[in-house]
Amino acid sequence: MADSLPDFPWDVLAPYGDIARAHAGGIVDVSVGTPVDPTPEVIQVALRDAANSPGYPTTVGRPELREAVLSWMSRTLEVNEPGVGMVPVIGSKEMVAWLPTLLGLRAGSRVVVPSIAYPTYAVGALLAGCEVVATDTPEEVDDAALVWLNSPSNPTGAVLSADRMAKVVEWARHRGAVVASDECYITLGWQEQATSVLHHRVSCGRLDGILALHSLSKRSNMAGYRYGFLAGDPQIAADVLAVRKHAGMMVPLPIQAAAIAGLADDAHADAQRSRYARRREVLRTALTEHGFRIDHSEAGLYLWATRDEDAWQTVGWLADRGILVAPGTFYGDAGARHVRVALTATDERIDQVPERLSA
Repeated sequence: MADSLPDFPWDVLAPYGDIARAHAGGIVDVSVGTPVDPTPEVIQVALRDAANSPGYPTTVGRPELREAVLSWMSRTLEVNEPGVGMVPVIGSKEMVAWLPTLLGLRAGSRVVVPSIAYPTYAVGALLAGCEVVATDTPEEVDDAALVWLNSPSNPTGAVLSADRMAKVVEWARHRGAVVASDECYITLGWQEQATSVLHHRVSCGRLDGILALHSLSKRSNMAGYRYGFLAGDPQIAADVLAVRKHAGMMVPLPIQAAAIAGLADDAHADAQRSRYARRREVLRTALTEHGFRIDHSEAGLYLWATRDEDAWQTVGWLADRGILVAPGTFYGDAGARHVRVALTATDERIDQVPERLSA
């Protein structure tokens, strides 16, 4: 099976990391969207308090976890549909990779992913033996079984309008396709605010055939905890849970306790969002003042930057200055002249970027 998968992209980037680390001031690593700020104390306390958990967790999770998820979706996303299904997952990437399999898609089924997209959408399709179709107009794929949306986008930061998402959902429902919307960056709106696929403007007050995937990794600096959740169509959620029970896919009880605490507390999320906003402004200003153009990037955790040259040339130019970024080629051929710049480095590191670009 491994032979059918693409090379792991970060292995290809490793030599440029070595160049950046050799810089006299050390590396400014903005290549990966991994949080660097502390996990909020309210979450750490909840984890410690639940450390004595000798029994097995349930796949569906504690009732309090479901209540915390529904409360968060209501006040943050204006999602209030009754009967929403919810599946706790071991980090959102796990669900991205296994959703086609968990849905029982047959080999050869067509999975539609955005033209510039997080690579794991395609990997998940390949793991299930499905065919990947990369396009921003899924309506052209008559026999699609699963359609991935990602708003705000990783890597581009582009936001899909509610009207556009509603048209995709309506089209998919007529054809019996499932729409899965990866919304892991939905709280990081800068110039635009993304809308959940479960919002009534998109769903038309129905849950059938639609799923939303969320994560606490960026919102709450819980990437190391591995917690996310899938929400939407209650029948699909029930079917996915049934398979996960057999596979032993369970979120540990201490992690559930930490997630409940994190979902209930908005203050830490607001503080983290402010940190990212400041870093975004520093990076955006520095890049544009030194010959880069920022495309899209209306929301999310990244800047989609270009100097109108091959992405690897830009990666090398920045690595020589001790700055490591991800080439747009990781996300599809359409990203071949862009690089992705993450907001996930410390303030001390980010503040060095303007001077390094001037050197």
